[in-house]
Amino acid sequence: MIRHKWRFRTEMVAALYVETNGAYYGLPDVDPWDIARDARTYDGPYPVVAHPPCSRWCQLASVNHARWGTPIGEDGGCFEAALAAVRTYGGVLEHPAYSLAWPEFNLPVPARGFWRQSLLDDAQGWVTEISQSAYGHVARKRTWLYMVGAEPVDLDWSEPPQEAHVGAGVNSGVWCSPLRRATKTEALATPLAFRDLLLDLARSSVGAHV
Repeated sequence: MIRHKWRFRTEMVAALYVETNGAYYGLPDVDPWDIARDARTYDGPYPVVAHPPCSRWCQLASVNHARWGTPIGEDGGCFEAALAAVRTYGGVLEHPAYSLAWPEFNLPVPARGFWRQSLLDDAQGWVTEISQSAYGHVARKRTWLYMVGAEPVDLDWSEPPQEAHVGAGVNSGVWCSPLRRATKTEALATPLAFRDLLLDLARSSVGAHV
């Protein structure tokens, strides 16, 4: 049984697994946790926005395993800890669409255009799919969200044209695309509008459970 620990609305949010000095730094109401702080040790009390590492769970995880020997799903417990933090303190977790972590942790497959409630989830979570291009990313970058808390608000579920593709283009819907390849900095960037959306979702989750 999930034990919810949030009891009152707060404006402070903990941002887990984020880039040092990145988009979540310098905000007065955000507590950023980069690799040096080790977000696996987060123990509250604020709701979270979680960006657990995805290279061991993404669609190319099998390719990475064959090429580099990196075991699929072995991320040092980062995804599991991120999921536990969202379920315990409220908030939202994001991962690439078709993440292999979803079936591993029995999360329902999201759909585009609405939030789907996880009826078999003790935390009563919600899932959906968005494209980060709708929030300013240069690539389509389809993304799955898992949120625990009050029924979420509608999002921008559109998919604007992309300027570039990420990596091999798996999550940008292109193979051998004529589009340019996004730089590493562009690919990893969290658009400010997307960051603000996730922070708003985390704040809205507070007070839903006791």
